[in-house]
Amino acid sequence: MSFRLRVLCVLMLIAVTATAATAWLTLRQANRQVQEAVAAGQKEVSQVIGELRAYGFAHGTWEDFAPVVGALSKDTGQRVLVTTETGVLLADSDTLAGRESRPPGSQPPVLVDPRPVLRFDRGLVPSTVAKLTAVAIVEYRAAAADAACLTRAGAEMTVRTNRTGIPVVTVESRPTQCVEPQPGRDPQRALDLAAAKACEADRQLVPCLQRVFNERTASVAPPRLEVRLGYQDESPPTIAAAPTIAVAVGVALAAILGALLLSRAVLRPVRAMTLAAEGLGEGDLERRVPVTGRDEIAHLGRAFNRMADSIQAGEDRQRRLTGDIAHELRTPLANLRGYLEALRDGVIEPTPELLDSLHEEALLQQRIVDDLQDLALAEVGALTYHRSEVNLRDLLESTRTAYRARAGTAGVSLEVEAPHPVYVTADADRLRQVVGNLVGNALRATPSGGRVTLALVPHGELAVVEVRDTGNGIPAEHLPHLFDRFWRADASRGRATGGSGLGLSIARQIVTDHRGTIDVASTVGVGTTFTITLGARPVPPL
Repeated sequence: MSFRLRVLCVLMLIAVTATAATAWLTLRQANRQVQEAVAAGQKEVSQVIGELRAYGFAHGTWEDFAPVVGALSKDTGQRVLVTTETGVLLADSDTLAGRESRPPGSQPPVLVDPRPVLRFDRGLVPSTVAKLTAVAIVEYRAAAADAACLTRAGAEMTVRTNRTGIPVVTVESRPTQCVEPQPGRDPQRALDLAAAKACEADRQLVPCLQRVFNERTASVAPPRLEVRLGYQDESPPTIAAAPTIAVAVGVALAAILGALLLSRAVLRPVRAMTLAAEGLGEGDLERRVPVTGRDEIAHLGRAFNRMADSIQAGEDRQRRLTGDIAHELRTPLANLRGYLEALRDGVIEPTPELLDSLHEEALLQQRIVDDLQDLALAEVGALTYHRSEVNLRDLLESTRTAYRARAGTAGVSLEVEAPHPVYVTADADRLRQVVGNLVGNALRATPSGGRVTLALVPHGELAVVEVRDTGNGIPAEHLPHLFDRFWRADASRGRATGGSGLGLSIARQIVTDHRGTIDVASTVGVGTTFTITLGARPVPPL
């Protein structure tokens, strides 16, 4: 994975994680606390309503129920305000707790009805249900009056419900002021039965009977209550901060860790390259940077090392070139100086043979300087080429003509093998310079009686020129250095065979500039073959 993609992925991961964690936590906390608040509110309302209704149902009165209100306020943590439907204050948890009464909140009051809800067995006919309702009315009036009396007397009582939902009060020790009720002696029993029978024709029988029950027991039942929870300007529940802070700290630590990892991944190799570049600038050409991985930083490190290798190789080439030039020029210049000084001092006579020798030596030095200039221009791409369509067969024939006299003098046969013309787009003079250099080297390396062959080998879209000789050959260990500047197999670097030592270097550069290749194969004692490969053109029609 590339470094850029790695950085992008880490940053996106941090951003997405932070956003998702914050959104998830906020939503989760909000939902949880809303649900908890709703559930707690409903539970508290249910608890308050249930206990107040149970008290009114069991005691038949709201007397002495203030301790129940105080206990409910303490259990639920709510302010509880109880009034009748007509607005009469019955109990206030603030007053019971010794605080100043606070205005109630804006929530609507909850209605508490302590009267029983009638229950009937299924399958009963309307007339039977009406009779049971009348009996329930009589029983509830008696039970409510009895429970109220017992409550005022402070008696311990037990309350249960009968089959129709009417409370049945029992007491172990009945106070003397509370006479046990006699429901059968109720003077309003006939009226109760008539009111109940009026509902037999109603399609909503049970609701009608419940309504009659409530109306006929209103005089003895405790009044309905309005209960308000909370107070005005009460602070709403807040989201817990601890989980949010914990997640925020976790995200921050993840971001810091990611930043540290990125800085370690980026800054350490950058620092190494900075130190290496400083060392390189100060002349330490051996300095390199360690490279691992395959991302952009690794590619940069490899490119830096290649640059350092190139600089070091250039410095090495420059030193070798300087030494080679000094070596090539020192001896002939010393000879020229010595002879000139001898001539000036009259030590030797200026014979024609001596002057010819000195002139030949000067020409050789001029040739070395010219070759160096050509090579320098070729290596920087500044060597001028005049390209045109060139017939390689004609070029080889002209080269043989130019070197025929030298070959005859050396006793070497110079032949051309080119059965068909092959055309290339090239600079004819520069190619002739390359082939002439190879032919000159072959003639010097081939003993009398040998043969040098210039062969043209068509090869599809390629043109292959071979310069073969039957000379002494070149050892295999010398072949890799054959195209180096000033290199000779002769360690003494003598001039018995002539040449500047730059011809093959120039030849390789010219062929390379023509988008071709030059190779050599040699066997000691058999001969050497130089192969030039160029891109061929179709033979033009006659």
